[in-house]
Amino acid sequence: MAHQISVFVENKPGRIERVTEILMKADVNIRAITVMGTFEYGVMKLLVDKPEVAHEALKSRGITAHKREIIAILMDDRPGGLYRIARVFGQKGINIEDAYGFVIEDKKRAVLVVDVGKIQEAVKVLKEEGLTILSDEEIYSL
Repeated sequence: MAHQISVFVENKPGRIERVTEILMKADVNIRAITVMGTFEYGVMKLLVDKPEVAHEALKSRGITAHKREIIAILMDDRPGGLYRIARVFGQKGINIEDAYGFVIEDKKRAVLVVDVGKIQEAVKVLKEEGLTILSDEEIYSL
């Protein structure tokens, strides 16, 4: 399974710069990013090509970072692509706690990255429905 890195930072100018500089110096490539800020703090969620290296590099520089298992689902980049996955989860009672996606331009496909409480159950359900779950190697090489 793939992993994402969640980074907790103060909501101030230069914080994203610091995190991305640390990753650059560790030769880590960011595949996808989402940033959610509140008044004083924010959370950066990063899908990177070397999650273990990223996690260790950030922690060694005093950055609060967590590595978490996620599911990366390959989907069609067309109307209804996301609905198909959301319907499967909804019908099976699996709650999507967090999600983000990105398009793979050259393939007319997209990737939906989801964080769910019941990962193994979600994987089983997705496979039963014929959906493709990307391995860690596949997602990191995009």
